[in-house]
Amino acid sequence: MATLIELGVVEGFILDDPIAGVLDNTEYTLGGVSFADITPALVEAVVTRGKNRDLDKFRAGKASIELRNENRAFDPLNTASPYAGSIIPRRQVRVSVDGERVFTGIIQDWNLDYSPDGQSRAEIAAVDDMTLLARQVLTPGTATPQKTGARVSAVLDMESVAWPATQRQIDAGSSDFGADVFDGNALDYLQTVAVASEQGQLFVSKTGDLVFTGRLAATPSTGSFVTFADDGTGIPYTTVRVNYGSELLYNRATVTSPAGTVTANNDRSQIAYGVSDYDLATALSELDETTSLAAFLVQKYADPEYRFEAVEVNVDQLQTSQRTAILGLELGDVLQIKFTPNRVGSQIAQFGQVIRIDNDIRQDRHDMIIGVASLDWNFLVLDDAEFGIIGTNHLAF
Repeated sequence: MATLIELGVVEGFILDDPIAGVLDNTEYTLGGVSFADITPALVEAVVTRGKNRDLDKFRAGKASIELRNENRAFDPLNTASPYAGSIIPRRQVRVSVDGERVFTGIIQDWNLDYSPDGQSRAEIAAVDDMTLLARQVLTPGTATPQKTGARVSAVLDMESVAWPATQRQIDAGSSDFGADVFDGNALDYLQTVAVASEQGQLFVSKTGDLVFTGRLAATPSTGSFVTFADDGTGIPYTTVRVNYGSELLYNRATVTSPAGTVTANNDRSQIAYGVSDYDLATALSELDETTSLAAFLVQKYADPEYRFEAVEVNVDQLQTSQRTAILGLELGDVLQIKFTPNRVGSQIAQFGQVIRIDNDIRQDRHDMIIGVASLDWNFLVLDDAEFGIIGTNHLAF
């Protein structure tokens, strides 16, 4: 298994800059940032991306990369370092395994530890570009009526945000938004539009793209999925975590929007489990859609879930095809987990949607943890063997 840790070491050519804009210079090239392979110094790389539960928002991905530093190669004061001038915050860093990107981000901090016996370590603390959105504000103005994807793109195009057009995967979406007045934090607004209002997904991919997937496009299907199993019929795992509880039990939902406030109740669930409230602020412009969203919430989250929460896999023990499959997973993908607890009773098989991907990479071992959300409640997908069953799956709003 080939691990690759890359550090961005050269800034690109900048027109008219007295240093970076000199023609034919070899340090600031037209190709942009260059990357140096720093894998030989790797002690451990820990990457975390995603969220812990279905109703959470996707967080910025993080990477902690520990490096050997006995030769002071990663010391910003060592002018003899091969990376001199590049051991600074805001440099890019990339983590790949077997040619598949695991993380793309920017360095926030370099943490250096020295001991009297000569052992020393350098730690890279990096995050993905969602943290940039968290620091940016909306350009003041008034929006035109738009669908979700168009509104997301309008924010990304703002001068105060300026997200690169080549680093976007933006779905059309389904919800309607009116003439909002733009004000406040860019990420907060995008999450209100794309996640709270649309019930879609918004995250930075492992390759660094900002991804928005509307609720219909994000609806899982079983056309292609990865299977994890303890009986030899899928990718083997070392641990499976099961959760059965009420952390996602809500039977009274109050949804607010510029069009009004709507409260929906699930009487059956309230009688069975007592009242559990969920409040959601949206930017929806239509009262009908606000009403449909409230009704959707008290249907989907009306009952406790018995669900697979995560599977942990030793990637080094997998066959090549299995490694390719698990490393290819991205947030929002569908998987199936098969499990017979202690080899007692019948096998449990469930589909889940990937909501978290963690990697712990060392020179001698690579472990992955895949966190999943339950798909027991899902929109109807026409012609799908699992999610196209009338009476079991539900019509979208």
